[in-house]
Amino acid sequence: MCCGLRDWKVHGQEVWRIKDQLAAEAGYDVDRFFAQFRAWSEEHLHDGPVVHNAAELQRLAAGESALALEDKPPKG
Repeated sequence: MCCGLRDWKVHGQEVWRIKDQLAAEAGYDVDRFFAQFRAWSEEHLHDGPVVHNAAELQRLAAGESALALEDKPPKG
């Protein structure tokens, strides 16, 4: 079972904690935050798939599940 009310509360608190940390690092300046974000993004290029909608995500997840099922267990 996933994502009960308690889970959402815990995750929500974590999101707010991270938001507060990032805001403090940028001196609570939105322009500075986005400048830092752009610089970070250029240093950490994304090389994985880009998902545009739920249907693409479902196809990607199904493909990864199929690959996992094809994996052979380690010998030993």
